[in-house]
Amino acid sequence: MVPLDYKNPEGRRRRFRPIPVRMLVPNVITLLAICAGLTAIRLSTEGKMEWAVAAIVFAAVLDGVDGRIARLIKGQSKFGAELDSLADFVNFGVAPGLILYFWQLHDLGNGGWIAAMVFAISGGLRLARFNATIDDPNKPPFAANYFTGVPAPAGAVTALLPVYLAFLGVGKPPATLTAAYTLLIAFLMVSRLPVFSGKTVRMRVPPEMVLPVFVAVILFVALLIGYPWYILSIGSMLYLASLPLGWKSYKDHERAAAAAASAGETVAAGESAQTFTAPVSDNPSDDRPERLH
Repeated sequence: MVPLDYKNPEGRRRRFRPIPVRMLVPNVITLLAICAGLTAIRLSTEGKMEWAVAAIVFAAVLDGVDGRIARLIKGQSKFGAELDSLADFVNFGVAPGLILYFWQLHDLGNGGWIAAMVFAISGGLRLARFNATIDDPNKPPFAANYFTGVPAPAGAVTALLPVYLAFLGVGKPPATLTAAYTLLIAFLMVSRLPVFSGKTVRMRVPPEMVLPVFVAVILFVALLIGYPWYILSIGSMLYLASLPLGWKSYKDHERAAAAAASAGETVAAGESAQTFTAPVSDNPSDDRPERLH
């Protein structure tokens, strides 16, 4: 074994640079979200469905916070992106599927388990497609404001709609209906449906609207804590009803972009159609071929 020559830079051991704290904060929040998702699975196996659903909602809140905090403090990293994808699969794919299975789908036996598995797998496929196409150079500029398919957190929250309604006293729907609804949400997650994301909306509040925004946020949080099943039920139904609006908005942008491209091609074709006319020689007796003029 040849000893290392510490005087030679190439022989020194590689030392990793210290990681700034700002790079750790978003990852800690993501780990907390994973803990919430795993806790939801445990609570569902113990029959504590209300707390299990609350843990999923808490994980969804953390998922919406970690990315924004990372961009705010410039703490993005490839490690954080991969960890976030893992958290989304656990929290919004595996956990909701198991909650629905332990809540009612187990009444269908293997059929209910298949519905739960399809939902979990659809969440994983949806996240894999998102990671694979996030840097697609062929996407039109307006496509940055839309998701392809229902995002995993929204899919998880809306998939639990039958549970919310049961907590409100509506009663459990038939198990086959719950399984069909679960498969429908799974299909929406892996579909090509354009869903408005709001990522490009400017997050700036006019000074005169700061206090009303504070009041609105506090009111929403208070309502969510005081009447969680009403808010989640209404929110889920409104979200599902808004999906056709996102598709229509995407198609309008697509038609406008196609019209603009067609107009640009027409202008370019008109410019290229202009031909150059060769000057006529002043000497009438010049009988050389005109291509030599």
